[in-house]
Amino acid sequence: MSWRARSKTSARTLEAARSAGTLGALLYDWIDERFRLPAADIPSLSKPDPETAAGMVRTRCDLRIAPAPNMVHLLEAHGVRVFSLAPDYAEVDALAVWRNGTPFVFLNTLKSVERGRFDAAHELGHLVMHGSDKECSGPEAERQANDFASAFLMPASSVLGHMPSGAHVDQIIQAKSIWKVSAMALTYRMHDLGLLTDWQYRSACTELSKRGYRKDEPHGMKKRETSQVLTKVFQGLRANGVRPAAVAGELGLTVDEMNKMLFGLTITMVERRRADRARTTARAVPGELTGPVLLPFRPDEHDGRPLWAAAVVSTWVEGGQASADTDCALLRPSTWIWWLVAFWARAKPRTNTFCRSMP
Repeated sequence: MSWRARSKTSARTLEAARSAGTLGALLYDWIDERFRLPAADIPSLSKPDPETAAGMVRTRCDLRIAPAPNMVHLLEAHGVRVFSLAPDYAEVDALAVWRNGTPFVFLNTLKSVERGRFDAAHELGHLVMHGSDKECSGPEAERQANDFASAFLMPASSVLGHMPSGAHVDQIIQAKSIWKVSAMALTYRMHDLGLLTDWQYRSACTELSKRGYRKDEPHGMKKRETSQVLTKVFQGLRANGVRPAAVAGELGLTVDEMNKMLFGLTITMVERRRADRARTTARAVPGELTGPVLLPFRPDEHDGRPLWAAAVVSTWVEGGQASADTDCALLRPSTWIWWLVAFWARAKPRTNTFCRSMP
């Protein structure tokens, strides 16, 4: 197991993060029984230096000198199981571990998006260069993983082609978006490639610290890179009537505990679903009966059956809050009477069915 954590992180915090890793592995065991996941495809490159290893992995990923894409998606495409670390482990930047031949990576989501990308590339370096049978902790292993991440995210030929020698801080800040890295990471890479002298490097770091780039990334990337696999998995589960609470219950977790490992995806999906419902609800004056509304009939709202239908909805607004009846099989008399009135009032209605199932 490799740790990317602050030097003063307590043993208790590290052990708690290790336990979180165990829970993540159990969740993926549960998922693996129900979904076909990408097979592990991480090369073992223990002999090449970090720069060479990074170039070999980029070639394997068919990136050439192009900026690295979404790092979480790239890891997942090659069989790495990626989770987020709960905010309780803020002192741990990231960790990687092999379990029964399957690589796992856990990322801290409290850091800036750019630093999160670097952490993902750093852990990829551990998986590639140190594998499951080599020591992947300690100063030397961390240095190698850092050099790998730097070379992987910022290929030498690309940086040398874009950045002038002795670039000013403003130029560095403007150019960092090319590779989606932090200003500090690009400064380090330029110094490593000889584009900044020692004095220029120290001056740039000092100026960036004054501007707040030491611990944060002002005006940086807004959209965090999250799991594509987990999103699809829980969308598939929901489509078949399986709610996150049921999954958490089988694993002996609360929904909140599980959500902290999933980049907050389950909460995001619920909020998006509520927003979709809100947009389909007609605006009305409190106390008025609105006209019939056609809403998508979701599978998890109809006994868990994987069925899509259009349901007639009669909405009654009380106190400014709308409630919708979406029973498809048994519509209340008040609802279908209203529908008949609306049906005959229209010159050319599109359909004369109350509910139509879609394959």
